[in-house]
Amino acid sequence: MELSTILKQLKENMSRAYAPYSKFHVGSVIRSTDGSYYNGCNVENAAYPLGVCAEGGAISAMVQNGSREIAEIYVMGSGDELVTPCGGCRQKIREFSTPETKIHVCGPEGLRQSFTIEDLLPFSFGPDNLKHD
Repeated sequence: MELSTILKQLKENMSRAYAPYSKFHVGSVIRSTDGSYYNGCNVENAAYPLGVCAEGGAISAMVQNGSREIAEIYVMGSGDELVTPCGGCRQKIREFSTPETKIHVCGPEGLRQSFTIEDLLPFSFGPDNLKHD
């Protein structure tokens, strides 16, 4: 999928967000390693910790559809600052990523910066830490 198409989808995903409390809409698109695409938007809840981030929603859709590895993930929020995944989403992305997985941070104007999971979550705890001899 072309970047322009992904950016259009991110904007659409942002428009679908349910964010009556923060008024901060976030959209996400995942491309899994099998070439499939999955969408997410943030969904808030009056009990604040029960909300779902855009990245977590897209990851859930990916897993529900049988994919287990993120090739790249795009995240878009508004404002002048980079809207990088929160700490919880970084850990969720880590669970389904490889060192090559790219996290692309976008704004309404386009791609702002790309990272690897190691850039965003160095020395992370993941599935390899739980392997036993």
